[in-house]
Amino acid sequence: MKRIKLTVAYDGTDYCGWQIQPNGITVEEVLNRKLSELTGEKIKVIGASRTDSGVHAQGNVAVFDSDTSIPPERIAYALNRKLPEDIVVIRSEEVPPDWHPRYQDTVKTYEYHILNREMPDPVRRKDTYFVSYPLDLEKMRSAAEYLKGEHDFKSFCNIRTDVEDTVRTIYDLDIMQEGDLVTVRIRGNGFLYNMVRIIVGTLLRVGRGFYTPEKVKEILDAKERTAAGVTAPPQGLVLVKIEYPGSEPPLQQQ
Repeated sequence: MKRIKLTVAYDGTDYCGWQIQPNGITVEEVLNRKLSELTGEKIKVIGASRTDSGVHAQGNVAVFDSDTSIPPERIAYALNRKLPEDIVVIRSEEVPPDWHPRYQDTVKTYEYHILNREMPDPVRRKDTYFVSYPLDLEKMRSAAEYLKGEHDFKSFCNIRTDVEDTVRTIYDLDIMQEGDLVTVRIRGNGFLYNMVRIIVGTLLRVGRGFYTPEKVKEILDAKERTAAGVTAPPQGLVLVKIEYPGSEPPLQQQ
């Protein structure tokens, strides 16, 4: 029995998130079905990040156990022939049998893409959030400074979250602009339910002038979801990559 790690990219537009649920098709469900077809076994993947409905990924991670004779590094190629066009396995590799994508230290990088212009672009409607009003990016950057480091992010998570520890560390939070595309890039050791989208919704309030940059510190200190801005919609969010510092599993087969 081998444990295989998959690095998975997907357009989340037509999926009800990563995790299997009764109200619609999910990325996890599709991977389980297609891997089972490929190997002839009953396969259940274990994912690193349970992205929400409509959220995209360039580098989510999952593992599964199998007795397949297909070489681990070739599984990606064989599986991609079966997957729909909006899901792609960009890498497959064998890892130690006890390697788990969630039970170790990680660094996750997300990007949120905002189309900031007077009129919407129909071509970008599925991977950006259209914002028609002018944004003061310098004030947004000043506000972002308050979020860097280790904090209790209770104000920035959905009230339905079931985790008790809401302390997380943000290593980098950058706001970049290229033409009419504004990208909020955030890198941290973990994120609460809807945390990135609430951070973006709050920073947009700063950019529009409804909040001062200093208001963000007040929101952090409040530890109350109602203190923060609205949750930005899912289509602008992309899970860029997941890193495992010091414990990245080596390839066991070349």
